[in-house]
Amino acid sequence: MSLSVEHVLIVGAGLAGLRTAEELRRAGYEGRVTLIGAEEHAPYDRPPLSKQFIRGEIDDTALRPAEFFEEKGIDLRLGVTATGVDTAARRVRLDDGAEIGYDRLVIATGLRPRRIPSFPDVRGVHVLRSHDDAAGLREHLGSARRAVIIGAGFIGCELAASFRAQGLETVLVEPQPTPLYAALGERIGELVARMHREEGVDVRCGAGVSELLTADDTVRGVRLTDGTEIDADLVVVGVGSTPVTEWLADSGIDLLDPADGGGVRTDATGRTATPDVWAAGDVAAWLLDDGRTKRVEHWTNAGEQAQLLVAAMLGAEAPAAVRVPYVWSDQYDTKIQVLGVPALADDVQIVEDKGRKFLAHLFRAGTLVAVVGAGMTGKVMKMRGQLAEAAQPVS
Repeated sequence: MSLSVEHVLIVGAGLAGLRTAEELRRAGYEGRVTLIGAEEHAPYDRPPLSKQFIRGEIDDTALRPAEFFEEKGIDLRLGVTATGVDTAARRVRLDDGAEIGYDRLVIATGLRPRRIPSFPDVRGVHVLRSHDDAAGLREHLGSARRAVIIGAGFIGCELAASFRAQGLETVLVEPQPTPLYAALGERIGELVARMHREEGVDVRCGAGVSELLTADDTVRGVRLTDGTEIDADLVVVGVGSTPVTEWLADSGIDLLDPADGGGVRTDATGRTATPDVWAAGDVAAWLLDDGRTKRVEHWTNAGEQAQLLVAAMLGAEAPAAVRVPYVWSDQYDTKIQVLGVPALADDVQIVEDKGRKFLAHLFRAGTLVAVVGAGMTGKVMKMRGQLAEAAQPVS
């Protein structure tokens, strides 16, 4: 298959960027494909970083061997950060002063972890997003005795499970009523909290961290908003991430309001309103099947988006199947799975509750919109078809 353009430039060498480059070649595109990434590491898998990698069970999370890129004719450039784009001239500016032209641009710059601005820069405080973040955290784990994790989202909960597997005293602090409250709601969050408490995690909900306690430029604990002080020599800040879009300022590319989650606004195939500019992965706010424009931070989402985006870019017919977002989280010996996109206002029905195993169906205006399960892989996945049918637009 040929394309009437010579060069596809993909900015962002994470999973979405890699999958887009792979899909271009799989679809028969023979032009230039350039994949640039800000990190020095070739594309790698992020989910193991909070689990097997920091526990020292694996060292390599690369998604493809080095020779893959040469074999596929993908020009991989690492340690290069995009600083701006001139969409009229179709050129991207880089931090080394160079510029690179494109015929089609795919934005896949992902996210960066939020930090707490009031916290001083001291030893013992970590965030987790990149390979280097995980390597630093793994090194610290060997000498730590007690950890505080600020934020009980998926990353915070996975880290709590990994820390307990290493025998580390762990306190999980979350200002919301339960862990995973924003993602799954209070009723399911309570089931997750129960699992962590059974594993010895000190789960503190309904309070945030107001202050780091330090000595000699090293963290020694935290003070909560209720005045409680907790000793710790390891603190992880897991309070979410923000889309990497500042390099798009003044480009004219439409960005979703930060109050709505931010990101690059696109249609249902990743196409932006700016000619020849596309977006995929965690940074991209796609038009979803239910009519919402939203970023979906799911691992499987990157591959599904790459297929749709490349088909549209090459002028081929996009897959017609309704997409059902899917995400999973491994915590202890339990796999938590989510089909669909839950919302806090959903009606949650706990179908089964067997301690470490549970199954919940979520309804919106009487329609099944999501399924959440722990330790019930088969029962969750068999609901995919029913969710896809419910998501079909009304003609």
